[in-house]
Amino acid sequence: MLTSPAVPPGAAASATAGAALPRGRTRLALVLAGTALLLVLVVAASLLLGVRSVPASAVWDAVWPGAAGHDLTNPDQAVVAQLRVPRTVLGLLAGLALGCVGTVIQGVTRNPIADPGLLGITPGASLAVVVAVSFLGVATPLGFVWFAFAGAALAAVVVFSIGRAQPVRLALVGAALTAFVTPVIALLLLRDVQAFNQYRFWAVGALTGRGLDAASALWPFLVVGVLLTAMLAPRLTLLAMGDDVATALGQDVRTTRGLAAVAVVLLAGVSTALAGPVALVGLVVPHAARRLVGTDYRRLTPVAALLGPVVLLGADVIGRLVVPNAELEAGVVAAFLGAPVLVAVARGRHVAGV
Repeated sequence: MLTSPAVPPGAAASATAGAALPRGRTRLALVLAGTALLLVLVVAASLLLGVRSVPASAVWDAVWPGAAGHDLTNPDQAVVAQLRVPRTVLGLLAGLALGCVGTVIQGVTRNPIADPGLLGITPGASLAVVVAVSFLGVATPLGFVWFAFAGAALAAVVVFSIGRAQPVRLALVGAALTAFVTPVIALLLLRDVQAFNQYRFWAVGALTGRGLDAASALWPFLVVGVLLTAMLAPRLTLLAMGDDVATALGQDVRTTRGLAAVAVVLLAGVSTALAGPVALVGLVVPHAARRLVGTDYRRLTPVAALLGPVVLLGADVIGRLVVPNAELEAGVVAAFLGAPVLVAVARGRHVAGV
């Protein structure tokens, strides 16, 4: 009787890995295409939908200067050009920053519930805004932008320098910073009613009340942060295996964490400055990306970068429609959407790849 020759185990494993690689690339391409399409739809909804009903033709005429009917004195076109276009651009930029910063923070800390709020970065930005309003008389959105950016950056520097990029220490330092900053903010606001009235709108997280001047001032910081995130993706994949494994494979763990700290400072500062302290988007997006493409940060990072704007702009659009003749801020809607995810993560026994 004829028998087939035995296949060496190593050859079988190589064949399996070789077959899995094209499948993984195909899945990544499909997920990226689907997410990009979803982002286009959300952008269109952000321009089309709102408290005021605007026909699609007016939206096209408003956003396309070469259109035959382009006339910004038209009330419908003015609403689109002056209100919806800026908040859509801000949502894209802030959502991109939140998706990237959540991915980097969870990767470098190996903490599944890490986000800028947990590490005290958002409270640091809030304190800086309160100080600017109470003592310096800052009252314009562009003024808030720079103080929020500086406060977020300073808080990130403090947390990473004291925590020394150790996952448990980072979480503890972030919690301690939040516990210290929160009552200070409350004390400052209690003594200044005008500061409270200005701060409360910014604090809920919103894309309104800010113009394209804020985006034009901060986009260079965002570009650097996104480039750092892309460069860190393969390093974070190794770091997820543990410091010893990453070091054995030739990675300088300290350099990785140092670069990650710089990326977190830039991205958290930009997102908080543009949209205020939006909660849970930076937490939810990386988990959604892992569900779609797995735990390899080289695949996870671009998906999270696209999902961030989808979630934030989607929350903003929902906020315009859920209350008749009024709006809910994007931060409020994002918190409602993200809270069940946070509960699911807390109840789960294991989060892969973190």
